[in-house]
Amino acid sequence: MKKLALIVVGSLCSIMAMAQAKPFYTQYILNNYILNPGVTGIENYTDIKLSNRNQWTGINGAPVTSYFSIHAPIGKEDLRTSATSFAVPGEDPRGKRLWQEYTPPDPHHGIGFVAMNDKAGYINRWTLTGSYAYHKPLGVKTTLSVGFSAGISSVNLDRSKIEWANLDPNDPAIGISSGELKKIMPELGAGLWLYSAQYFLGASVLNIIPGKAKFVTNDKYGTSYTPNFFATAGYRFSLTDEVMMMPSVMFQYWQPQLGGLHTNLKFQYLDKVWVGGSYRFSNLISGYSAMAGLNISNTFNVSYSYEVATTSRLRNYTNNTNEIMIGFIIGNKYSQKCPRCY
Repeated sequence: MKKLALIVVGSLCSIMAMAQAKPFYTQYILNNYILNPGVTGIENYTDIKLSNRNQWTGINGAPVTSYFSIHAPIGKEDLRTSATSFAVPGEDPRGKRLWQEYTPPDPHHGIGFVAMNDKAGYINRWTLTGSYAYHKPLGVKTTLSVGFSAGISSVNLDRSKIEWANLDPNDPAIGISSGELKKIMPELGAGLWLYSAQYFLGASVLNIIPGKAKFVTNDKYGTSYTPNFFATAGYRFSLTDEVMMMPSVMFQYWQPQLGGLHTNLKFQYLDKVWVGGSYRFSNLISGYSAMAGLNISNTFNVSYSYEVATTSRLRNYTNNTNEIMIGFIIGNKYSQKCPRCY
């Protein structure tokens, strides 16, 4: 079993060394901003998210991904948001009609920030990025935003955490130095986001600048970082005045010829509680999951997802994946500054 665990963890690190993919997120639908800078500033409020994902809890050294994200609009004075937004509270008698007769928000800007840490085995990567987006109406119902992100990533390799067993510890790929090795690299991304009150379409690319984090001077070895491409779409259906259904899909691709298809179905009762399920098919790891969330006082929300791996090579050893997300909403209040009156 120890040998098997070494093989599995070694496979995780081999995946990371072959071509660095961005982490998987079961609850991507709750925070599309984490994968697309075009979402920056889409809301009429400041949106804060904290997330922790423990993948394959049955394996020692399995991936753990944590992040903090925050983004907010600049110069957006009306209350119109998007299909995934929280409703605006208050006693405005025009509120319901405002959504039924939705018009795009005025042109505005958005800024944001993400701090992310992704760890698997003896390799750890943290990333700090800032983002900017500009939102421009295209017609009577639709808005297009264009966003960019930039920052740095640090790839750390801790030799002291490697269990060599009977293998040769003088691995030419990581040298013979003891302790932790670090490499700093630039991080650049871009995204488009087309949205209305009912639907969204998005496309983005992260890791735009390809490169290699090498821990030795030999060019043969190292961890390659290639562009990651994302395409996503979703539509909001009103089943009743209180219940909303939103199916969505997201495709992820990164070189060399690896991809993952994520499908998601979410049901929401007002802005109080939601439940959903998803399935991910990937060249590397597939799985299905369930999630649920609760909104408290329109300022705080929490959600949880539980994922079961279906990939035959790993299913008997990985156990399952837990992901929790906590969100804070700041400034989501009715305002008399809304420029249109009915």
